[in-house]
Amino acid sequence: MKAMGLAPDLPEDLYYLIKKAVAMRKHLERNRKDKDSKFRLMLVESRIHRLTRYYKTKSVLPPNWKYESSTASALVA
Repeated sequence: MKAMGLAPDLPEDLYYLIKKAVAMRKHLERNRKDKDSKFRLMLVESRIHRLTRYYKTKSVLPPNWKYESSTASALVA
């Protein structure tokens, strides 16, 4: 797919982690007191940051790419 130019710009594992984080944030908007989801969101977002650091060193992502929770829903839409 890469040779044909059809590969997505985000790696698949990173895409699904961002998708999960967006769904968790949406859940937390409706359920503000859900402490466990807040904690799990922290874990997912730290995993996203670790994965982006790895992909930046492997030159899969550009060095100026940054995960921001406010714009994450646009990445997975």
